[in-house]
Amino acid sequence: MSAPAAVSAPSTPLAPWTRFAMPAFLLVGALNLLFEAAGPHLGYALTKPLLMLLLLAAAAAAGTRRRSIPVPGLLVGALVGSFVGDTMLLFSGTLFLVGMAGFACAHVCYIRLFLGRARLHPRRLRGALATYGVIWVVLISSLWSGLDSSMRIPVACYSLLLAGMATTSYGASRRTGLGGALFLLSDSMIAAHLAHWSTPTGTGFAVMATYLVGQYLLTTGVLALASEG
Repeated sequence: MSAPAAVSAPSTPLAPWTRFAMPAFLLVGALNLLFEAAGPHLGYALTKPLLMLLLLAAAAAAGTRRRSIPVPGLLVGALVGSFVGDTMLLFSGTLFLVGMAGFACAHVCYIRLFLGRARLHPRRLRGALATYGVIWVVLISSLWSGLDSSMRIPVACYSLLLAGMATTSYGASRRTGLGGALFLLSDSMIAAHLAHWSTPTGTGFAVMATYLVGQYLLTTGVLALASEG
């Protein structure tokens, strides 16, 4: 299997502001969590679409500062897909499904990023496949009756991709494996809401906190793997 295509660091420096992209991601992420917990909702809605764009800019800046680390094109695709998902999930109906499709594309990109490396560790990959396979079956069987009929197939298909991403991320490295597990945990809490489960106060905060840490670990883990060649 050939290595994923990468976007090489440009020969000219990026805009000076990109050096602040990671601090900006952390700051906007903290503000987003604050708005999620305490309001106003407008603040949450305005900060959420910025998160993955800032993380993408931080990844590009890291690739420029350390020219030996290319930014994989599939990582760009994963973060752009996540940006679409973050934005569209602020709405309901058809736009919510568009958001799910954005995240589905992100998971496909992550799977393609991690699969080659995961195949180098077959025991880890088989263990992760068995574990996340069981988790997927339990999750879907538990949620199925509570989901609206129009959401059952989309949730089942999406969660299968999510489990695939978590599986391959664990096979690739410990950092990406933890990131994939947190991403799955975050989306499982959203799925519980879609199935009309009674969720405790603070679930929305937990959804965003696990998601942000998960995406950070996935992105920095991808860059670390790229540096290893």
